Amino acid sequence: MPQTPADRGNDPFIGRLLDGRYLIGSRIARGGMATVYEARGTRLDRTIAVKIMHPGMGDDEEFARRFKREARAAARLSHPNVVAVFDQGDDDGLLYLVMEYVPGRTMRDLIRTEAPISPLRALTLMDPVLNALAAAHAAGLIHRDVKPENVLLADDGSIKVADFGLAKAVNSETQASLTSGALMGTVSYLSPELVVEGEADARADVYAAGVLIYELLTGQKPHKADSPIQVAYKHVHEDIAPPSQVIPGLPAYVDALVARATARDMALRPIDAGVLLHQVRRVAAALEHGVVSDDELTAELTPGSSM
Repeated sequence: MPQTPADRGNDPFIGRLLDGRYLIGSRIARGGMATVYEARGTRLDRTIAVKIMHPGMGDDEEFARRFKREARAAARLSHPNVVAVFDQGDDDGLLYLVMEYVPGRTMRDLIRTEAPISPLRALTLMDPVLNALAAAHAAGLIHRDVKPENVLLADDGSIKVADFGLAKAVNSETQASLTSGALMGTVSYLSPELVVEGEADARADVYAAGVLIYELLTGQKPHKADSPIQVAYKHVHEDIAPPSQVIPGLPAYVDALVARATARDMALRPIDAGVLLHQVRRVAAALEHGVVSDDELTAELTPGSSM
């Protein structure tokens, strides 16, 4: 875990022995709620990732309770496409989560450097993401913060979804942060019901996954505005445009898949990630066989048709 003197000087956590057992190394990423570090577990002598919530968040007792409860729920979710949660703790008011270390890059890095990408590759990338979400939904766990930054593309070729342990805990902060700019990335993937009601079921993850597909296909987010609250407003009041408007020539059934996943009326979306995964695989099979047009598949996927 190489660190420069500048790193150590600018970050008080680098080099700290957290809770007497996790030696914090170099910073991996920083977000609106927390910072992730590469670290060394001194008891088992292994490399791990430690997500440290920003100082002061542990002062909110209700938030701390939610954080610990959700971390325990995430730790019970064992799946090859889910970043494993090993431990959670509170070091003198500093909340942290200990996770599997996944060397590689994020889907955000891929989108930034390679998108737009072909429909077949986009759906191939989404298959393990939806596999992870389907396992979570089957276990009664909703992510609530599906976004490219939380999809890790490992150096060994595996794809894993992270941050199940924080999703519900930070949910109450989302509404209060819409005007602050801190959650601009997250707001881009919020389902309308999360914006309006602050509550959601598995279909909120389906919506976010649909936005991910759109972004992989087009290289851009579906809704753009000057502030997070304006982006949120668009998710509530405007349908996401067909990706073929940005990338002409995409099959109509690909447009229909995105429309189905991102329907503003949650009743028109697939009921969970398992159903969306089935639909994604049907579309991927059509693409793999070079199908240019499939009126039956397009009709089945178009919002408002029978599931």
